[in-house]
Amino acid sequence: MQLANFLNKLFKKGGFILEDASGNEHVIGEKNKSSKIKLKILDKSLHYKLLIYPDLYFGEAYTDGKIIFKKGNLTDFLNTALENIGRAETNKWSALLNRLRGSYRYITNFNFIKKSRMNVAHHYDISDELYFLFLDPLKQYSCAYFKNKDDSLEKAQQNKIDHIIKKLNIKPNQKVLDIGCGWGSLATEIAKQAKCTVTGITLSKNQYKFCVDTAKKLNLDNQVSYKLIDYREIKNEKFDRIVSVGMFEHVGRKFYNKFFKQVFDLLSDRGIALIHTIGSINPPRGPHPWITKYIFPGGYTPSLSEVTGPIEKSGLIISDLEVLKIHYAHTLRHWKERFTNNKEKVLQMFDEKFFRMFEFYLSSCEAAFKYGDQVVYQFLLSKKLDTTPVTRDYIYN
Repeated sequence: MQLANFLNKLFKKGGFILEDASGNEHVIGEKNKSSKIKLKILDKSLHYKLLIYPDLYFGEAYTDGKIIFKKGNLTDFLNTALENIGRAETNKWSALLNRLRGSYRYITNFNFIKKSRMNVAHHYDISDELYFLFLDPLKQYSCAYFKNKDDSLEKAQQNKIDHIIKKLNIKPNQKVLDIGCGWGSLATEIAKQAKCTVTGITLSKNQYKFCVDTAKKLNLDNQVSYKLIDYREIKNEKFDRIVSVGMFEHVGRKFYNKFFKQVFDLLSDRGIALIHTIGSINPPRGPHPWITKYIFPGGYTPSLSEVTGPIEKSGLIISDLEVLKIHYAHTLRHWKERFTNNKEKVLQMFDEKFFRMFEFYLSSCEAAFKYGDQVVYQFLLSKKLDTTPVTRDYIYN
């Protein structure tokens, strides 16, 4: 069987039992017939689809219930697979198809304001209740900051917020802009901790309504305001601090120059901006086909080289750059466990196919941050060299 031969070349460490659609069993990887993982294929067409383009078809097959696990589970398999694949391409066919899809998408994908709103609605306006099943009470839908891998999700998300606020070095009464404010907890925490005014902007109608209602409940609506607008729609304003967490992944490669030029224009002369984004430690490549088709249309996690050029062109200075490694793997593990533990509640809102799709999204991303090329970059940007302290002591003291 060609698929089994291909997988045996791929899996050098660990392994699993593959039962094909004809009922034949194949030992993949280390020759251990008592493997803890046994995967069964239910559709014969997958024998060649998974051989040609596993990056797309494996996720689709799992979502459709055409791949099931008789032993072990999806996380066990993806961890083993990604540990073997690492930062490399799955095979030459996947590499070629990813390049072709990536090139076509770059040519045809334009994240103008209308398209950006549609992309945001596709993911973030599904249902607040869905996200609240697995997020922490602050409803942070971005990478947490684990000072210890055993930190609770709640502690790690508070760590992240505190770390960002300290990095921004905010002074009382300063004006802060939060681009892509999510459900608003970063904005409210900045207002409370730094005694300043914050404007949060979002393209999600659900998140906007939640933010406005929460600010009123917390009696912070005199300090925190929200707008349902795109970052490109802010005109003739200056901010002392700008923060953006988990939004840059949705900007689109064609608009990197525009994004950083807008940050430059909105930032005061002595201002500081912090951009927190998922990125790749590999050279530029095509976006992941399954993730962009089903989860984040218009999304892209850039290589470092794709970001530094537009920053330089904008006139901004990279005052500091921190790379958060493994933190997102821990974050996604918590989200996945909470999501799967709430399966019955998810199925009251959506069907089994949706559950499997979201399970694959969380599990595959966890493995990618654990063994693949994905990290989080935190850029600290300014207009002048002496705007930020010359050491990081101010963050940790």
